[in-house]
Amino acid sequence: MKDYFIYIMANHRNGTIYIGVTNNLARRVAEHKSGAFPGFTRKYGLKTLVWYQHLGDTKEAVLAEKRLKNWRRLKKVELIEDMNPQWNDLSDFLLPREVELPF
Repeated sequence: MKDYFIYIMANHRNGTIYIGVTNNLARRVAEHKSGAFPGFTRKYGLKTLVWYQHLGDTKEAVLAEKRLKNWRRLKKVELIEDMNPQWNDLSDFLLPREVELPF
């Protein structure tokens, strides 16, 4: 069983959000925080991990990501606030302080 995560990044409370899936949450969040890749998350400064869910199967993770992306915004905000009412950066508590990026 491999680790997979669906996650939500935000720029601030009730701000712009991004939903993604990864097999390495620490690395992926570090990439978002560093602005490593051009695109949506760098453009909007989405550097705060506000929600995540651990899954054990690739297909399950991808399906969950697609399902979550199709939800209305209000339902996504409720999901975030059920886990993280203050929209704190969960990476501060879950991830190592230094993550080695592959570049």
